[in-house]
Amino acid sequence: MSAELERQLREDRILRDAALELVKADISHVKADFSAKSIGSRFATRMSEGAVDVFDEAVEAADSNKGVLTTLIAAIVLWFARNPIMALFSDEEVGDDQTALDAQTDANPHEDSAD
Repeated sequence: MSAELERQLREDRILRDAALELVKADISHVKADFSAKSIGSRFATRMSEGAVDVFDEAVEAADSNKGVLTTLIAAIVLWFARNPIMALFSDEEVGDDQTALDAQTDANPHEDSAD
């Protein structure tokens, strides 16, 4: 029985030592890999690759939907130009709104809000 335990102990030590060598080899590979590139540069590389992929997909979508893209751009331009466009169709000038509000307040002096 003692010989059987000795044999088992030797086999277990051999397996343990082999596993330890594998872990040490993995650690040395990771160290060598990280010494070649910093974490920041790895992050920047992955982000730029992801941005390029998103840009490529956007270009493909724009190529296949040119009419929708043109309509969207026109809607955005109209949205930003809405006030000057509305002023063209309005009879009042831009400053007339404040003048009308002041005249209304002067006509009704008892409607002050109680604070």
